[in-house]
Amino acid sequence: MAVMQLGALRAHALVVTFLLLAACKSAPPDAKAPTTTIPTSSMLVDTATVTSPRSFTGQVYVEHDVAVAARAAGMIDSLSVQLGSEVRSDAVMASIEHRAQEIELARAQVVVDRARNARLRSRALSPSGGVAVADSERVEEDLREAELALLKARRELDLTRVVAPFSGRVMARYVRPRQLVAVGDTLFRVVETSPLLVRVRVDDATATSVRIGDRATIVAANGVTRDQARVLFTAPALDAASGTREVILRLGGVRFLSGQSVTAEMGSERRHVLVAPRAGLSPEGFALVVDGARTTLRPVVLGVAVDGDRVEIVSGLSAGERLATPRR
Repeated sequence: MAVMQLGALRAHALVVTFLLLAACKSAPPDAKAPTTTIPTSSMLVDTATVTSPRSFTGQVYVEHDVAVAARAAGMIDSLSVQLGSEVRSDAVMASIEHRAQEIELARAQVVVDRARNARLRSRALSPSGGVAVADSERVEEDLREAELALLKARRELDLTRVVAPFSGRVMARYVRPRQLVAVGDTLFRVVETSPLLVRVRVDDATATSVRIGDRATIVAANGVTRDQARVLFTAPALDAASGTREVILRLGGVRFLSGQSVTAEMGSERRHVLVAPRAGLSPEGFALVVDGARTTLRPVVLGVAVDGDRVEIVSGLSAGERLATPRR
């Protein structure tokens, strides 16, 4: 009897436990589970009409970039410049051995001095008839020939001096001391350091409005380095093949290098562009686009700044899209 009562008690306990567990599973929770949300503020991609400078691709250059050649044959006697040296116009950069030319110049000077003295004596005796007319004319002719020979000797000596054709910088040196050179051998390459010029070709819409003296802004490829320039030259006519006009600008400073590709901003145009708030764009060129309940990270290409805090969108977004940024 006792054993049967104990079994009944155990069965009752199991039934109570099962009912309690079932009640716990069916009972509603006291509080809802928290959901994770990212606070955002949406910004609309819109269109706008802006007035901006017209941009033209060009290249920086200098007007003078020349090879300096030997004007006389002989051995290099001395060098006065090194690679990278700055030189002034007519500065001596090298000298070719010139002992023979100096001797010839001294001899020619002696001949001229004698011919001049002979002319003085001839002119002194001519009034009294001490010198025949033919002899007097021959003395004058001898002096002219002697003076021409002197000029030639000076010229030959001058040719042994290798001089800078203009103020600039030595960009290359092809000669060494005691080297034998011939007439026409290239010895140096000299490039002007200023003024820096920019050559661009403007389209037909801008060609007629460009005038000498107009201002322009020169921008480097990095978009950061900028300098002012003025129009120095405009071609008198459009190029028939391309329909463009050549324009040369003179830079105001030396912040650019010869050969550098740049953009010249001049004139203005009204354009219908796509714009977005700058706050919705990362400095690295990305935007967080809202699409329903999702957001997508998208690369964008930015253009010029627009009024207020907006910026032009060149590509990557479409009108009507919304951007989102985490609230700060």
